[in-house]
Amino acid sequence: MEISKTEIGLARHCLDYALSNGAQKARVTLSKTLMNLIGILNGEVDKVSQSLDRSIQIQIFADGRFGSFSSNRLEKEGLESFILKAVSTVKMLEEDSFRDLPAVERLEKNAMNGNELGLLDTSLKEITPERRRDLSLASSLWSRKNALEKGFKLISEEGEYSDNFFDSLTLDSQGLYARHCETSFEIGFEITVEAPDGRHFSSYWWDAAPHFKDLQWEKCSEKALERAVAQIDPKEIEGGKYNVVVESECAGKLVTPLLSALGGYSLQQHNSFLEDSLGKQLFPEKLNIIDFPRTYGENGSRLFDSEGVATREMPIIQNGKVCTYFLNSYMAAKMGMPPTIEDATHVKLLPTGDCKDLSELIQKVRDGILICGFNGGNSNPATGNFSYGIEGFLFKDGKIVCPVREMLVTGSFLELWGNLIATADDARPCLLKLVPSLAFKDIDISA
Repeated sequence: MEISKTEIGLARHCLDYALSNGAQKARVTLSKTLMNLIGILNGEVDKVSQSLDRSIQIQIFADGRFGSFSSNRLEKEGLESFILKAVSTVKMLEEDSFRDLPAVERLEKNAMNGNELGLLDTSLKEITPERRRDLSLASSLWSRKNALEKGFKLISEEGEYSDNFFDSLTLDSQGLYARHCETSFEIGFEITVEAPDGRHFSSYWWDAAPHFKDLQWEKCSEKALERAVAQIDPKEIEGGKYNVVVESECAGKLVTPLLSALGGYSLQQHNSFLEDSLGKQLFPEKLNIIDFPRTYGENGSRLFDSEGVATREMPIIQNGKVCTYFLNSYMAAKMGMPPTIEDATHVKLLPTGDCKDLSELIQKVRDGILICGFNGGNSNPATGNFSYGIEGFLFKDGKIVCPVREMLVTGSFLELWGNLIATADDARPCLLKLVPSLAFKDIDISA
């Protein structure tokens, strides 16, 4: 599965060949991905697939110009012809003085075998097709549906189990050698039930882990069923301002727009509601979002970005103050600012210390709406305004009263986060963004 010595030699040859044929600088990234998947439908195997992908990306810096090219044909002679055409094409482009490789001192020096962060599970090689099938079927609850149907009818159960292997190597003409390997194991189920009145309700649950032993596969289908049944008999409630609790499963939906707005492309294009925000206190002091990209053994950890620049732990928003933009070498040069890293990879929103879990957070808020999922909607990256469909539950006196659905939550991200009450400490480790359940006050909800 891993990138072989022969393939590494081919990547080095591509780099040298580009430099020998008109490129002053170059970067080569070789990647390899293997994915196995089993699909389950109503207690039976519905789909089996395997895919193996190899590709090479070559970035050419020639005569003040730049171009990026990729191919999945990894034969030496074919790649040589491909590189010659790539260099010729780059030389026909407009000059772009902002394009360059990162400074050598910013590059990662210690990503040599790819598993320095402990994200590679070698036991993947021992998982047979039969074991994948047996695990997927054992996760299904369809065979027990008659015993489970109490006040509802189980209409369908769809599930998928997959395991994935990823290996990448990045080289450049400054001597960069940076490798990253990881495995991932994922399982998820979606359940649809029919209520006594004939209406259908669906929900899902899933889990993922870089190591098979940590995958919580046994209860995904049961959790999906529980969440679907809980939606039966929703009530209509009046629109207005409500306290809102957002479950950790979907809370990342409210953090991603902040990270995107701090990205170099959005900022440089004046398409960010956080433009000119660096160093400013725009959020409450209790909000702390940190990037921990070098955390051993956790999803999303990386030693380097796509340029080979070494990652580092850094605050993104600390005590409510914006601490960094995400600027790769190109965007930093265009904006006349120091480069950072091109993106956050392992984001954690730190708990406020008020509550341990979702139940305690609801108890603290007392009255409001618990959001368990977002259904459609959009946000405006330039203004920070948003409108999302939601589903969840009305709660009073710290207790769930009834399900609600087909409602909208609207507002602006700056106002939303300004109304942060507290967070729990229940971020799901399977997520790339570790965001716990969140509580806000005075949020606009409409029917």
